[in-house]
Amino acid sequence: MCLAPISLDLVIYIVHLVVMISINIHEAKTQLSKYLAKLRPGERILICKRNVPIAELRALPQDSSIPRPIGLAKGKLSVLKSFFETLPEDVLEDFESGRG
Repeated sequence: MCLAPISLDLVIYIVHLVVMISINIHEAKTQLSKYLAKLRPGERILICKRNVPIAELRALPQDSSIPRPIGLAKGKLSVLKSFFETLPEDVLEDFESGRG
């Protein structure tokens, strides 16, 4: 008899209980603001009903405060000269008539 999947589930459950903040529904309803203020990126709050986990809240990643530089793809993109040429008449007609 193989108990590996059951043992693995048990280990994951125990790790969650030890590592995460674990609160019951009543406490979550009354003190949610306090717990959310403590929550850091990567951390989770485990919400339980009669000490049985039913939901999990996690912090969203924070936006980077460093602006992205302009021109990251400079030299990596090229536009063919044909892109700027006039479209054929039949294609232009389709655009103007709304058929295209």
